[in-house]
Amino acid sequence: MSTGLLASYEYLDAAVDAIEGLRKAGFRPTAYSPYPEHHIEEALGYDQSPVRVWTLVGGLTGTATGFAFTSWTSLDWPLVVGGKPMISIPAYVVIAFELTVLFGALATVIGLFILSRIPDFKPAVVYDPEFTAGRYGVYVEASGERLAEARRILEAQEPAELREGEGGHDA
Repeated sequence: MSTGLLASYEYLDAAVDAIEGLRKAGFRPTAYSPYPEHHIEEALGYDQSPVRVWTLVGGLTGTATGFAFTSWTSLDWPLVVGGKPMISIPAYVVIAFELTVLFGALATVIGLFILSRIPDFKPAVVYDPEFTAGRYGVYVEASGERLAEARRILEAQEPAELREGEGGHDA
């Protein structure tokens, strides 16, 4: 386990500035806030979620599966009635649509779990219950000289509390 610093800030701007300073210095901080805050997400470098790609791939797979399944079924068990073609695409749109929705939804859930690393069997990071009551937290793992540098960056933003602790979580 490595040593880390946990800083607690009263104001969002101070937490965002601390995160940006840590990232510029090459650290990978973890942030805590009482509610979702897009300024913190931007400071951490989060971009658009890749889950949407999972949804697209799942939906396209469902569409292809729906048309392939119905076409294969029609060719394997033909019903020649009234001169209609063996493969009639308009009749298969409903099944293709339903499989698009099903596969898209399943791929979204699978992508969400994989990209969120759920379940996470590693021990939890140092945490303070104040982060649910209005304070913003920034945790960073470091050791040796890097710990002193991280402390300097965090203290520059005047945290309400700064403490050292043991962590065991990869950011």
